[in-house]
Amino acid sequence: MKQELESHYESVSGSAAAEKIRGLAKSARYCLFGTDLSHPPVTVRPMTVQSVDDAGNLWFLSGRTTHINRQIEADAQVQLFFANPSSSEFLTLDGRATISDDYALRKEHWTPLAKTWFNGGVDDPDLTVIKVEPNDGYYWDTKHGKAVATLKIVVGAVTGKTIDDSVEGAVRP
Repeated sequence: MKQELESHYESVSGSAAAEKIRGLAKSARYCLFGTDLSHPPVTVRPMTVQSVDDAGNLWFLSGRTTHINRQIEADAQVQLFFANPSSSEFLTLDGRATISDDYALRKEHWTPLAKTWFNGGVDDPDLTVIKVEPNDGYYWDTKHGKAVATLKIVVGAVTGKTIDDSVEGAVRP
């Protein structure tokens, strides 16, 4: 049985990589934020992406005395894992994290929902901002969206042909 593979490899860099990161971070809203990479298993926790800037840097809010801050202070290398199964998008990023308590950054990345964790608001003394500068990463998504991908899966199941609508590639901001 001959298989029809339509998978495409398309690496993105620069502003296209930043857009890919921004789009997936916005649709997924959360990621698994991995620290302590040199001591498997990697420590991961869910974190909300506050924003992605034009260079592809990701911004998070965190508590000054949390495990994540202590682990970043010990080793700044991190890995982020994004999954948005509803639109068949996945992304992993390796990068370097820095922690800041700069008031302007805290204010820029503050959202009302963050008050759940930081009762003192943007002035909460425990509030810090984490910036992750991605070095590289890898993405996988569907070329035409979930609806077309699902239709191709159904057609493939009926015809016995593998029809792959995926796009994958390296991400280098």
